[in-house]
Amino acid sequence: MSDDILLDLKGLKCPLPVLKTRKAMANLEKGTLITVLTTDPMAAIDIPHYCQENGHRLVSAEMSGEAGRFILEKG
Repeated sequence: MSDDILLDLKGLKCPLPVLKTRKAMANLEKGTLITVLTTDPMAAIDIPHYCQENGHRLVSAEMSGEAGRFILEKG
């Protein structure tokens, strides 16, 4: 498993956070963890949906106001 990767997507609005997450995960090895930081409230819906549709595991999802922190495992 590679070192954890941090993807800071704060300030971006839907659909950019999920699109950039998809791009970042495309070439990762299975089992790699990536932490995604967002300020888009729609990410609370979009990121879990992206994981479910693409076979990745949502390790954790935390929202504090509009700030989101998601940890994904490449499936």
